[in-house]
Amino acid sequence: MKFHVNRDVFSEAVSFVVKLLPQRNPQPILAGVLIEASSDGLSLAAFDYEASARTVIEATVDEPGTILVHGRLLSEIANRLPNAPIQVSLDDEGGILVTCGSARFTLPAMPVQEYPAIPEVSAEPGLVPSEDFATAIAQVAFAASRDDVTPVLTGVQLEVTGTTLSLVATDRYRVALREIPWDGGSAVAEDAAALVPARTLQEVGKTFAHGSDIRIAFSGSGDREIIAFSSGERTVTSLLIKGNFPPVRRLFPEQNDHYAVVNTAELAEAVRRMQIVLDRSAPLRFTFGPDGVTMDASGGDQARASESVDSHLQGEEVVLGLNPQYLLEALAAVRSEFVRITFTASENANKLSPVLITSQTSVDQAGGDTFKYLLQPNLLLR
Repeated sequence: MKFHVNRDVFSEAVSFVVKLLPQRNPQPILAGVLIEASSDGLSLAAFDYEASARTVIEATVDEPGTILVHGRLLSEIANRLPNAPIQVSLDDEGGILVTCGSARFTLPAMPVQEYPAIPEVSAEPGLVPSEDFATAIAQVAFAASRDDVTPVLTGVQLEVTGTTLSLVATDRYRVALREIPWDGGSAVAEDAAALVPARTLQEVGKTFAHGSDIRIAFSGSGDREIIAFSSGERTVTSLLIKGNFPPVRRLFPEQNDHYAVVNTAELAEAVRRMQIVLDRSAPLRFTFGPDGVTMDASGGDQARASESVDSHLQGEEVVLGLNPQYLLEALAAVRSEFVRITFTASENANKLSPVLITSQTSVDQAGGDTFKYLLQPNLLLR
């Protein structure tokens, strides 16, 4: 096998396919990148049985063939090569020779025959706008749990209903939801759901954020259900998380007339200042009143802090405790100048009612997106 390829194009392609691979893999063979050179160009792929990435780039192929080489090592080398065309070939001893200008690297070849087959998806895809999808992922994925004890909570639930794709995530203490347009094409519209690992979905969002529309296809059955995301010549597949995602959508209340509207940036800055004196797990005390929202923080060594921010309150005064970090993440996700914090009511008088956080274009006008964030308050010690 022998081919010539543009240095920047090759480096970017290798970085893309290795990005989803775990830093440490119990099976050394899965650390490899499969490179296939043919008359159609150069195909690069990586797969660890849970996620795969594949891309096709242009190259001058002198001798077709297939090689398997350590992915992260190849990526580091490609990123540091001089600005000149790269030549990759096999040496006389079966090693892989990478030449760029005066730089030469010889890498050991990994056994191609031991590498697993890359998943293929034949299902009819639907389309979503790339920027909308990337934004929705950023607004939702952070709310997924990082605790592997409950795997279903470490994923983001994708749900297709008619012409809408919903993304939902929860870690039991909060729920994030965003809806975006879905184009199912000429195929008969069918509802579908897929529970995708949050880490994989976040990489998809970063990778495809500024490309063309993203094609999403659901495929497989049983224990090998997968989802595929494609844009241009790049494709990422992910094995779905098995299990039943909790029915958290029903927790979202209808908007009511008891709420406060606050400038998003001003509130976020004040919360960060209050965090300085708070113990790590302690809630921040909020008092929403007619003169604004006041935050009170008490920490160790008798440290205290207090600050007020202007707000517009509709309804009676409210005092509650909120996890400051969870609130900051919601404020970053809102992406609007103002934020509406709606105070919900519960039928159980002994149970704290969650607050609903949504975007707000101005003090009087609700935001135009569909982002919703439900946050459970904390008990305050008197």
